Amino acid sequence: MSEEQKLSAEKIEQIREEFAFFDQDGNGQIDMGEFIELLTVLSPKTKAKVVEEAFALIDTNQDGFIEFDEFAAWWQSCWWEY
Repeated sequence: MSEEQKLSAEKIEQIREEFAFFDQDGNGQIDMGEFIELLTVLSPKTKAKVVEEAFALIDTNQDGFIEFDEFAAWWQSCWWEY
């Protein structure tokens, strides 16, 4: 079962809204520039090296973009209590 399937429909929708907010060009992926803006909102003092390392960890397929399933797994692990 995928991480997305474990979440309620309401939580999936909330995560989709967050993803869409940071996916500024609406292409279904968060690129490094969009990710930098995301972390600037969440943690303004984050250093560039930390941003790059975090991006690499979240981008599990290493294609240079964060897709929704990667974002949802990260968002769930960081921001949701179960």
